Amino acid sequence: MISIKKNLSYAYQILAKLGMDDHTYTHLSARPEGAQYYYINPFGLRFEEVTEDNLLKVSFDGNVLEGKEFQYNKTGYIIHGSIYKSRPDLTAIFHLHTVASVAVSCMKDGLIPISQWALHFYGKVNYHDYNSLALDNNAHGIDLVRDLADKKIMFLRHHGMITCGKTIHEAMFYCYHLELACKTQIAALSSGAELLNIDQKICKQTNHDLLSFETDLGFRDWQSWLRWVVRE
Repeated sequence: MISIKKNLSYAYQILAKLGMDDHTYTHLSARPEGAQYYYINPFGLRFEEVTEDNLLKVSFDGNVLEGKEFQYNKTGYIIHGSIYKSRPDLTAIFHLHTVASVAVSCMKDGLIPISQWALHFYGKVNYHDYNSLALDNNAHGIDLVRDLADKKIMFLRHHGMITCGKTIHEAMFYCYHLELACKTQIAALSSGAELLNIDQKICKQTNHDLLSFETDLGFRDWQSWLRWVVRE
């Protein structure tokens, strides 16, 4: 069985190969179920450089328990630590700023249900208004937790996205499909053509079907992702 640290390092490698990283500025985390700590990348490493051995172990209070020789990104603690404290159901949090997700986060209507990719998130997305860098646990952490509420997906306005999961592969599943939904929305809107709407009942049914298609959401895809990164 692959350890949670090893799987998290694979998640970094996968997103690097997909081009969804932002040099050294975004972060993924994971924690063992029920643990009061999480693993996260050291500040200053690109996603492709992250390995099982250089992941930091950090308490919910922001104390580095393992990996003190590396620099730690304070925004990581504010985002990940704050959410884990309030959401015991989650074991993985991905925070990214891809061009597509930032662009959609700037749109007044946010993500719109115009593609099957977008229907993965119909009625499942919350939004958090921009308030500079997440450096203050009281000013930012509390607001992040409030705005995420009981959802697993949130757009940070003018900033990017957060996808969460009860497993690493669930967070990856959301992350991948959200990126494609955002790219499709930008392409459709930039065409200037009149867009067709999907009936609300169909949106709801499709969302249910997409998220209940497999019992362990994202696991089948995760096995494929692993084959992709391990063979190279």
